[in-house]
Amino acid sequence: MTSTAVRATVVVDGAYELAEGGRWADGRYVYVDILSGRLFELRDTTGPVQLTRLDVPLGAVAPVGDRPDTWIAAAGTGIALLSPDGTPEWLDRPEDRAPLPSRMNDGVADPAGRFWAGSMAYDGTRGAGSLYRTDPDGTVVRVLDGLTIANGPAFTADGTTMYLADTAVGTILRCRVDPVSGDLVGDPETFARLREDEGSPDGMTVDEEGCLWVAMWGAGAVRRYHPDGRLLRTLAVPAPHPTSVCLHPGENRLLVTTARYGVKNPAATSGAVLGVPVSVRGTAACSWRARG
Repeated sequence: MTSTAVRATVVVDGAYELAEGGRWADGRYVYVDILSGRLFELRDTTGPVQLTRLDVPLGAVAPVGDRPDTWIAAAGTGIALLSPDGTPEWLDRPEDRAPLPSRMNDGVADPAGRFWAGSMAYDGTRGAGSLYRTDPDGTVVRVLDGLTIANGPAFTADGTTMYLADTAVGTILRCRVDPVSGDLVGDPETFARLREDEGSPDGMTVDEEGCLWVAMWGAGAVRRYHPDGRLLRTLAVPAPHPTSVCLHPGENRLLVTTARYGVKNPAATSGAVLGVPVSVRGTAACSWRARG
C-alpha cells in the first residue's frame, strides 16, 4: 500500500456546504449540494451550471434512460423523478413513515437499470437508516435497515456486487446482488472496517479494473481497495471532508467533491470540486430504465 500527497487542483470553487454525489453522466459531470437541494452540471468547456433547485435536501441523482435531461433523485424523504424544468414527480416517500425525522442520502443506478439509495436520521441516530431499491416499474423497496448513514452505493461492471458504506460506524459492506431480480444474495459481508483515526467512508466508485475508490470523510484522503480487500493506495487531498469520488471515463482524472460542513475556518478547497491525476479511468453512470 502506498500513501501519497497528490497535486489536486480546484475545478470548481463553489463554497458548497455539502457537495456530494459526483457522477459522469451523458458527457458531463453532475453533482449536488445536498442541504441546499441543488443539482449542478460541469462540462469540460464551461463552468458549473445549476440545473435545478428543490425545496428539500437532494442526496444524489441518476439519469433516466431515453428521457434526456430527466433524473431520478434521492431527495427529501423519498424518490422522485425530476423533469427537465426541475419539477419533482414523487414515486414514494418511505422516510415519511420513519419514527425519526430522516432524509435520503447518496444513491446510484446499477447496470440492470435499478436505482439504489440510502437514508439517515437527521440526528444521526444509530441504526435509523435504510437502503432502498427503485425498480423499473417505479416500485420502491426497502432492502436493508439497521444502517446509520448509508453512503456509496457502488456497483461492479457486471452488477453482481454492490459496495455500501455506513459512514457513521466506519464500515464498508459488500453485497451480492442477483442482477435479474435485484434481490440480495445472502447477508452483506464486511469488506473493510475503519478505525476512528482513519476517517469515515463516504462516497465510492469502482474503476475500470474493478477496484473500489472511497472518499474518507474527516481524513482528507481517498482510498483505493483491491476487490480482495487489500488497501492499494491512499491519496491525501487538501480538504478534510471529501464526500464523493468520480473517475473520468475518458481521462486519467479523479473528481472529488468536498464539504464545508463541520469545518472550522474552511479554506477554498473545502466545499469545492477537486481534480486529481490518477492512473486509471472509470465508467459513465448507469441510467435508471423505467418500464411502462
